[in-house]
Amino acid sequence: MATYTTEIASDSIPSDNPIHQRLLKAYYLAKPYINGKLLELGCGEGRGVELLAPLSEKYVALDKIDEVIARLKSKYPELDFRQSVFPPFNDIADNSFDTIVSFQVIEHIKADGDFLSEIHRVLKPGGKAVLTTPNIKKTLTRNPWHVREYTANQLTELAKKYFDKVEMKGVGGNEKVMAYYEENKKSVERITRFDIFNLQYRLPAPLLRIPYDLLNRFNRNKLNSANSGLVTEIHHDDYLLVDNADQALDLFLILEK
Repeated sequence: MATYTTEIASDSIPSDNPIHQRLLKAYYLAKPYINGKLLELGCGEGRGVELLAPLSEKYVALDKIDEVIARLKSKYPELDFRQSVFPPFNDIADNSFDTIVSFQVIEHIKADGDFLSEIHRVLKPGGKAVLTTPNIKKTLTRNPWHVREYTANQLTELAKKYFDKVEMKGVGGNEKVMAYYEENKKSVERITRFDIFNLQYRLPAPLLRIPYDLLNRFNRNKLNSANSGLVTEIHHDDYLLVDNADQALDLFLILEK
């Protein structure tokens, strides 16, 4: 059984449901882009394997956690899962994949430019990559698990250093999703008002991870108890692809080599 921090949203913990559905939506939105050989960077627990792998000629996935990779290899022996800390993408040849997906990963990577450069290297000419990452304009507190977060413009400008064809969209939500977001925002603000010295931005990230996780789990459970319908009834269909990335919850970046 997996051990979930709030950074790895579970599909079986009721209070995680809005986050799980939001992460799952990226895979549904990526389906039209899947073609030929597919590489997933940071596959995690395999949330979208069954959605995307059947659309590909060959599916390869990288993740840094040995336990996760071992479990996925056992569950999907016909697919290619590899333990890897990247960048670089070791043992992956230039121009070898038609499609790359990477969801909620780039914010964890210190060498984000190298990450995008490697994506460009292993994509075939004409190949496409689809990435998601949180929109910092919608972030409620500092996430100590993230190296950094981006505005739509910041990520677009970074991507243009490596790709000529860059398209920025976003993952937004309908009224139900945004009602949850607003309730979450109010609840988080009730907690962070006690941070009068702004320690969440001043302390080293490793010191914040345990209290962040405890408070985040407490907050999600509290929201679920207060209005379980709002939490448990959110479905991936309630998340939407939007053109205005500045207003989105997540950035949805499309790159073409």
